[in-house]
Amino acid sequence: MHNHSSATSLEGIRVVELGGSVAVPYGTWILARLGASIVKVERPETGDDARAWSSTRYNGFSTLFTALNSGKKSVVVDLKDSRQRDILRNYIIQKADVVVQNLRPGVVESFGLDADQLLSEKPELIYCNVSAFGVQGPLAGKPGYDPLMQAFTGLMSVTGEPDAPPVRVGTSIVDMGTGMWCAIGILSALRNRARAGRGERIDTSLFETGLGWMTYHASSFFGAGKIVGKNGSGTASIAPYQAYRCKDGYLVIAAGNNQLFAKLGQALGQGDWSGDERFSSNEQRLKNSKALNELIEAVTMTAPRSEWQKRLDEVSIPNALIQNVEEAVSHPQTKATEIVQQTDDGHFQLMGLPILFDGKRPPQSEGPPELGEHDNELLTSAEVVELTSGGQVK
Repeated sequence: MHNHSSATSLEGIRVVELGGSVAVPYGTWILARLGASIVKVERPETGDDARAWSSTRYNGFSTLFTALNSGKKSVVVDLKDSRQRDILRNYIIQKADVVVQNLRPGVVESFGLDADQLLSEKPELIYCNVSAFGVQGPLAGKPGYDPLMQAFTGLMSVTGEPDAPPVRVGTSIVDMGTGMWCAIGILSALRNRARAGRGERIDTSLFETGLGWMTYHASSFFGAGKIVGKNGSGTASIAPYQAYRCKDGYLVIAAGNNQLFAKLGQALGQGDWSGDERFSSNEQRLKNSKALNELIEAVTMTAPRSEWQKRLDEVSIPNALIQNVEEAVSHPQTKATEIVQQTDDGHFQLMGLPILFDGKRPPQSEGPPELGEHDNELLTSAEVVELTSGGQVK
């Protein structure tokens, strides 16, 4: 057995998070789960916008903020105050390994906290910028948010039912995907630094992440000039491979090759459908998918989901119920993976990192921080006295 688990491989690495919302906090949340210490720099009074984003509260915190900021340290810094800015800057130069920021374009530059200035003073620093549209091009200075990017990069054009109004993927997939790229870039830069002894600047953006999710839709266009549209619960490349209505809800059936398809007709009590010329290959099934889906649904409608699940499972045809969040988190399989973690104080249940290291999931022992809860982490005791006695509220 290894003595040092990868679950805490970033122990001793100090990360400063500047900004907020979803993308950067999700990226630093990943690093926190891997053992890094995260100092979350927030503005006075309101802090991270995400503290106010949610229709629901969880022990006093916005549920969105709770999910993305557990186990971090919150310090309040008024970046417009040069004294406070200097204290933050000194902390970064003396103690930080990584800075991740997604402030509005031009903000870090105006405060002297940008990659060029900090790296010139501390070449071993790793500095990660997240922007909306990337570092160059006609839209580089524009702000942007997850739904705008789902629209602009083509994701919405392939999501939802044909001939229905556009819909957004129901989670912040562009934001959180960008956070993942931050984490991947930072891990790579830390490896590079261990070898070469110097840091580097990393840039990623919501726009590039959205385009990145369009992988095979793009290759379909580059290779065949084909523009893939919306396929509801299905896909443009495999049939049958979608949700079918049963007596009591929907069941997704994925008979993704000829062998599985041959078994499907029999499992549904319809004999061997693969003998039908229209359904003899995946290509044929795609061409005739409307007819095929009508045939399947005419059968599935006649019995509840559990009946079809039992029959499909017996012959190993992949299938799944469409579950809501309550059903998903309370399912025995979810319980068995132990991905839902409870903080040590018992106040929060949180979704964990989807990775095991030597069979162990990285822990999540603390909930989210109160605004400014860790202000003294950034300051020496003399600075705390100076700032508070000088009448400046920190």
